[in-house]
Amino acid sequence: MEFGQGSVKVNRELEGGLEEQLEVKLPALLSVQTGINEPRYVSIMGIRKAMQKEIKLMNLTDTGLAEADVGAAGSWVKIEKMYVPPVEKQAVLIKGTPDEIAAKITEILKAKGLI
Repeated sequence: MEFGQGSVKVNRELEGGLEEQLEVKLPALLSVQTGINEPRYVSIMGIRKAMQKEIKLMNLTDTGLAEADVGAAGSWVKIEKMYVPPVEKQAVLIKGTPDEIAAKITEILKAKGLI
């Protein structure tokens, strides 16, 4: 990515290994595909060293921030509403032999007019 004045230049991977360079106006939301990097796995020795590290607890004065800088007062994001969405569909578990399961799936698809 190359940031410019109010824009960013990005490379986009296309099918067949081709790349396209785009310039996008800011603000923009960019996503990255999962194959962008190789995940690193922690060794057993690394896990043991991490377990021995001290976790330092800090309060607001230790960070040098004021109360107005953190939490709801310091956030530029405001939560308007939080809720659990209503359940619209429930999963159906089909048990039986493979032939029985196939027959039940066929019945369900026919009942819904899909076949």
